[in-house]
Amino acid sequence: MEPAPASLKDQGNACFKAGNYLKAAALYTQAIKLDPENPALYSNRSAAFLNLMKLTKALADAETTIKLKPTWEKGFFRKGSALEAMERYDEALATYREALAQNPSSSEVATKVKRLTQIVRDKKRSQQDKKGVESNGSSDVSQPDAQRLDGVVDGALPPSTSDEIRKFAKETVALALKEWNDKNGTVDANVRLCLGKDATKETVPNVAVEKVLLKLIYGPVSSCEQSRHLNPPTL
Repeated sequence: MEPAPASLKDQGNACFKAGNYLKAAALYTQAIKLDPENPALYSNRSAAFLNLMKLTKALADAETTIKLKPTWEKGFFRKGSALEAMERYDEALATYREALAQNPSSSEVATKVKRLTQIVRDKKRSQQDKKGVESNGSSDVSQPDAQRLDGVVDGALPPSTSDEIRKFAKETVALALKEWNDKNGTVDANVRLCLGKDATKETVPNVAVEKVLLKLIYGPVSSCEQSRHLNPPTL
């Protein structure tokens, strides 16, 4: 005599509690063949598949659960769990919220909603920060800034300096501009001073070039040391 669906379900539940998710899924499958319209069987098998990391199957069973019983929060909870495991956090959050709408008293679902809300918020903030970094650091110095940089570098080097050395100096200073960006993406104030539109050759200090030369010669130096090196005592 073939076991009844309820008996197979109970056996599956026992295996699930024991951590034997593969056997549990197999028993739920046997029960589903005998009772294909039972949403609880799909819900339980979805949970077993989730623990086996068979996420596509877990999601499919969760959706079948919802189709068979649209007002049961368990189907939405199973779907949310599968989507969360897939790292589809926005969809998971929306699904958990639907589960909470079906059963507002569920503390388990409420906890999931709170947790996923924080994850989604952090993810969006991280993406915005990444876009900001890419926007501020992905490109080289803008054309107007590059032209002013050329003027600063050319003015700091002796007329006899070779083109090869001038090119190296300009590339080094341009790289320094990118390295000296602070967390907000703004250029170092001293470097920006060198690039001021209203500045003249007589009034603009060659801070950018001097900083690079100091870095190459002395390595990283403090602000006080920079001042001492930039204004050496007269011998």
